[in-house]
Amino acid sequence: QLKGGDGVMGVDERRIELLETLELESRLELAAGWAEEAATEAEVIGVDIDEAAIERAAEIARKAGISNCRFEVGDVTGLGYREEFDLVLSVDNLEHIKEDVTAMASLAQALKPGGELVVHVPGYYRRWILFGRRVNFDVPGHMRPGYTVDELTSKLVQAGFEVRRANHTYGVLETFTNNISYLISGAEQRNKPLYALAFPFLLGISYFGKFSRPSWGAGVLVTARRSALTNSSTP
Repeated sequence: QLKGGDGVMGVDERRIELLETLELESRLELAAGWAEEAATEAEVIGVDIDEAAIERAAEIARKAGISNCRFEVGDVTGLGYREEFDLVLSVDNLEHIKEDVTAMASLAQALKPGGELVVHVPGYYRRWILFGRRVNFDVPGHMRPGYTVDELTSKLVQAGFEVRRANHTYGVLETFTNNISYLISGAEQRNKPLYALAFPFLLGISYFGKFSRPSWGAGVLVTARRSALTNSSTP
């Protein structure tokens, strides 16, 4: 079971905090660009539709001496796994997928009965620059700006999950630094020298956001459990 406290720190730190509380035998991670997170005692499989990302993750794992994980090219809307994993981790992945409920159902089928899903997505709204509110960024490759909490949890229930907890991430500080980052790079890797100079300062500011518990923010984090009624034979 997930035993983390209420609210959210930064996405990466809270993701690690959640994983450290789990006793796992097997784990599936989507958009597998985070090979360093495979350093657990569980068997880890990373899946990404991008072959180059899979090769990069495998190389990082090899250089880090991580032997309990492997990486596969795959489509989340049809993974083909049936009741194989204790945990599925999906971070900033669903917003890229047009048939997102189909993808969520595929994740439910991959989990063992009672298995856990940890999913993070961009929120539909965000602060701009500090106190304004706007629809989240139109990022290249995204099928939608993001999700409201109600929309994401409703779709997860439709896909066969029981939602256990849902809350926002990216409070004032993290969103402010992310806004500055977006102004510099446009989420397209523009102005790399300037971004390299700004990044340490932005990271330092956003660190203090981990102490906040935002009532709303630019991201949504949900933990859910595969419903006992989920039909694992459904494609």
